[in-house]
Amino acid sequence: MTSKIKVDNINKVSDDSNIINKCGTTITLGASGDSIALASGATQTGFGRTGTVDWDTTPKTATFTAVSGEGYFCNTSGGAFTVNLPAGSAGAIISLADYAATWQTSNVTVAPNGTDKIGSLNENAILNVEGQSVTFVFVDSTQGWINTMDSTSNVRGVSPFIVATGGTETTSGNCKIHTFTGPGTFTVNGVASCASNNIVSYMVVAGGGGSQEGGGGAGGFREVVSPSSPYTGSPLNGYPTPGNRITVTETGFPITVGGGGAAGDGSPAPVPAAGTGQPGNNSTFSSITSAGGGGGGRYTNNPGDRNKGIPGGSGGGSAAHVNPAPLTAGGTGNTPPVTPPQGQNGGPSNGGYPNFGGGGGGAGAVGTTGNPSSGAPGGDGVSTSITGASVGYAGGGGGGVSNTIPGGSPVPATFGGGNGANTPTQPSPRPATAGVANRGGGAGGTWSSPGTTGGSGMVVIRYKFQ
Repeated sequence: MTSKIKVDNINKVSDDSNIINKCGTTITLGASGDSIALASGATQTGFGRTGTVDWDTTPKTATFTAVSGEGYFCNTSGGAFTVNLPAGSAGAIISLADYAATWQTSNVTVAPNGTDKIGSLNENAILNVEGQSVTFVFVDSTQGWINTMDSTSNVRGVSPFIVATGGTETTSGNCKIHTFTGPGTFTVNGVASCASNNIVSYMVVAGGGGSQEGGGGAGGFREVVSPSSPYTGSPLNGYPTPGNRITVTETGFPITVGGGGAAGDGSPAPVPAAGTGQPGNNSTFSSITSAGGGGGGRYTNNPGDRNKGIPGGSGGGSAAHVNPAPLTAGGTGNTPPVTPPQGQNGGPSNGGYPNFGGGGGGAGAVGTTGNPSSGAPGGDGVSTSITGASVGYAGGGGGGVSNTIPGGSPVPATFGGGNGANTPTQPSPRPATAGVANRGGGAGGTWSSPGTTGGSGMVVIRYKFQ
């Protein structure tokens, strides 16, 4: 005969607290705050799990074997791996979730045990969707594990600010600044939830032109001051023209920083071959390209193309020629044209002796005409505080002269342009100087060969980060 214990309540001896209580048809196990657990290895039927799992909150980072009734966060940021399913039995359940939103680049492979199947096939399954989460339930030997839930959404908290890397990173107030003095990548890892914060401020300066007698033109200068990351910009703020605005997305933006143009060697080669100053190189960010500055013209006995400054972001200054003639026009700036203009024309030269090369154009002003009293300063550049302090960029190089007066003076030096020189065959010579590196300055011209090199450009990106 089976023994029976008949009670309505079971209480704990030490404090008389309830362990089991029956009231009517309701049986209560434990009291508020208690935890009810099965012993290790014990199982339950008839209540508890109904298509759910208990989640293991320690992320998995390498191949492992899953246990029925468990859910796992799989972190593949360190590389792809495999989840081995347990031997299938009816009702077994496994869940997997993309911990770091990286399954699209580093997959999770789900492998069945032995001859078990996944969706009727004894083959592996691949999870390769960003932010995916799946639940597998083992049904029978015909279908094996069937996916009963599949979420391809990636619900994550979003920042109101951009998260990005690249270049040299600094801050100014609530803004982060990425400065590129050479090629690189501006990588946006997260966009801002506030759409206006995704329109970044930027400055793109190209390499300045090299010189011969004519001063080199400054590299093209383009800038946008976004209202979300304000500062004191240059007069060339392009924000009012919508096509100048860059709205970033989660991707990498290759950055090109143009080098300065080479010096002209004075040889009688066609433009813009080695005889003239060479054009600077373009700088780019996304859809924005700033054109390299035009090279300075070469002195010749007769007027012609080799006398003329080369077109570019700002035009190169033209060189003189011996025969009296009208002034030789400087190279055309803002080539190719953009709004607002990225630079100005180079200065013309005189048509007789003494010889004065024209100053290279700058971002803010045209290059000056050579004359016997003042030489030929290059055109002024512009100043901006995008890096947190006011700095001048894209000044034209001064023109060279053949007598003892000073050549083209600095632009002033704050704009990065080079000095023009008087000839070294005269007393108290002053040598020409190159454009300043990472300021996009044009090269200073010299009457004697060779000329000097243009200054390299720079790219700066600024946005609100807090």
